[in-house]
Amino acid sequence: MNGSTIKNDVKTNWRWYLCALLFVATTVNYLDRQVLSLTWKDFIAPEFHWTDSDYGMITGWFSLFYAAVSLFAGTAIDRLGTKKGYLLAIIIWSAGACLHAGCGWLTMEIEGLDSVEALHAVKQGSALALSISTISVYLFLGCRMILAIGESGNFPSAIKVTAEYFPKKDRALSTAIFNSGASVGALAAPATIPFIAKAWGWESAFIIIGALGFVWVFFWLEWYEKPEKSKHVNAAELAYIHQDDEKEAEEAKADEKAEKTIPLLKCLTYRQTWEFIAGKFFTDGVWWFYLFWAPAYFSDVYHYPSASKEGATLIFILYFIVTVVSIFGGYLPKLFVEKRGMDPYGGRMLAMLIFAFMPLTALLAQPLGQYGAIFPAVIIGIAGAGHQAWSANLYSTIGDMFPKSTVATITGVGTMAGGIGSYMINQGSGILFDYAEKAGSSFSFLGFEGKPAGYMIVFCICAVAYLIAWSIMKTLVPKYKKIVP
Repeated sequence: MNGSTIKNDVKTNWRWYLCALLFVATTVNYLDRQVLSLTWKDFIAPEFHWTDSDYGMITGWFSLFYAAVSLFAGTAIDRLGTKKGYLLAIIIWSAGACLHAGCGWLTMEIEGLDSVEALHAVKQGSALALSISTISVYLFLGCRMILAIGESGNFPSAIKVTAEYFPKKDRALSTAIFNSGASVGALAAPATIPFIAKAWGWESAFIIIGALGFVWVFFWLEWYEKPEKSKHVNAAELAYIHQDDEKEAEEAKADEKAEKTIPLLKCLTYRQTWEFIAGKFFTDGVWWFYLFWAPAYFSDVYHYPSASKEGATLIFILYFIVTVVSIFGGYLPKLFVEKRGMDPYGGRMLAMLIFAFMPLTALLAQPLGQYGAIFPAVIIGIAGAGHQAWSANLYSTIGDMFPKSTVATITGVGTMAGGIGSYMINQGSGILFDYAEKAGSSFSFLGFEGKPAGYMIVFCICAVAYLIAWSIMKTLVPKYKKIVP
């Protein structure tokens, strides 16, 4: 197909094919991120003598590093251009995903071991076991950092494509479509990854899922060009895509006069900045805890490995609830603004207060879990949905109070704060779980002993984090106040 064969009187719809491609990339992004959390407990840990602290260190530093590189990902994509930037991002993260499979071989080479059986035969707690776990942890951590560098480019690239290919009225829909890939990836992961690992080894899970990105690269190279250069876009579709150009040019000119970029250090003098920092710092780690530790939780407490039918079903139920319930997160503040006449910031804060109560259900996860693992799966799903709804509105508060020219700066600062919070809760959880397991019945909390008591402590922290964050935010910025540089 080329430009001469496309009928210009009938609008093509190539932009939706690209939107589907963005959806696939985001799905693969989340699949790659989930491979470790679904394989470490039942496959990798026994082989390399990992403790919960080891896994907590890997997930904690991944969260921190991902947040740090996210500060620069958007700028890098802008400089490289959409085609090269997205191409480089997915090649890096797919390579990083596949490289995890070599960590076992390299650990054995370094330790002079000739088989996996020799790894398993090493006595737990011995000097050799400690050396194996230390080497393998740092190898996996290196691969996770490569993964983080590439994955940080997914959302800036995808958002840039929607801005290039969709008029304003369609951007929300196109963004919602590709962003749903995150939920689909989270749902597909427990249904596929543990069973691949069980059938062909944990290394195969990293290679097969990682290789999906390289398949995507072929379609990206074949399909993507800017609308003006694409052989798949005819004149009618090009006119549709650029229908806002004149108006956007006028708005940009007005923004240039009315808005000035606020320097980072100046941003830190505003209460509004610290309000966003507080919202991210206290709550981002909760989501990452659920994402990284839920499979281990069902394995540790209920003895359902991720590769079992029961384990996979529980994780699927959890993320299905998150996916369905969180969709309504954006409707509540709109209802308050349109029906009750509230200002956008006030409506958003009221909605966030309501969403802040949803994670309190996590307090019931352990108590009700005594009657069946299905209860904590549903409860954690509700708490996770509350986070997603909270997070969507939290991001929107930036646009409520800061000029457009400063939104990216505030987002970056908040992302970094969220990464620090995520590091603390993931690393801290690993240390706590190891301690609780060793202490056994001598360690108790609210009627639970040993490792279940450790989980109960973290669930309590996760439950109240949102109300603490909301209270701090409301104290810092009690009423709507737009920042004027």
